[in-house]
Amino acid sequence: MTPELTILLITAASIGFMHTLIGPDHYLPFVVMAKSGKWSSTKTAVVTFLCGVGHVLSSVVLGLIGIAMGVAVAKLELIESFRGNIAAWLLIAFGLVYFAWGMKRAHTRTTHDHLHVHEDGAAHVHTHMHAEEHAHVHADEKRSLTPWILFTVFVFGPCEPLIPILMYPAATHSSWGLVLVTAVFGTVTIGTMMVVVMASLKGLNLLPLGRIERFSHALAGAAIAMSGLAIQFLGL
Repeated sequence: MTPELTILLITAASIGFMHTLIGPDHYLPFVVMAKSGKWSSTKTAVVTFLCGVGHVLSSVVLGLIGIAMGVAVAKLELIESFRGNIAAWLLIAFGLVYFAWGMKRAHTRTTHDHLHVHEDGAAHVHTHMHAEEHAHVHADEKRSLTPWILFTVFVFGPCEPLIPILMYPAATHSSWGLVLVTAVFGTVTIGTMMVVVMASLKGLNLLPLGRIERFSHALAGAAIAMSGLAIQFLGL
């Protein structure tokens, strides 16, 4: 292994780590969705891993096509920027829709009391949750769709540093260097996503939510929308 390739590999690992850590879209949606949807640790890890793979592979495929066709880096960066805008707006839209659904569900879970009088004159009060069964059915449907929605968003979301900073320098070195640099970048990116998601979720589960528990879906939607806004307007 040449010194140049060693430097590229170290750069790939460093950029993969920092690129993931400073981008809230790489972990925040999974943390809040896992918390609100009561996902198991296994499901959370699998969804995060698959979305990470889709996120990295989409840029890898685009980069390989660009290298094979001799497309200029500037043109590929323009395509990646366009894809990034689409992903950000999809994240914002999904977050807002999920927020609205969460608020509606929180309202249907509001409890109220009913006075129940028996024929023998005995009376008691029981607590009733409005449209509980109806809301439960739709909640199950929503939870089954959200992983696929997140996966679609992450496939659109580009790994901006991968093509101009890593893949082209590696391609000019050797095909083996291209494979190594891309593999290191992808492994570090996905690994960092999973570590941050699982650690954050574990910490979040220790917090007592109390009365705001029924707003967990709405809060998750708001957090997802804000992460999309941060990407679109703050460039995170």
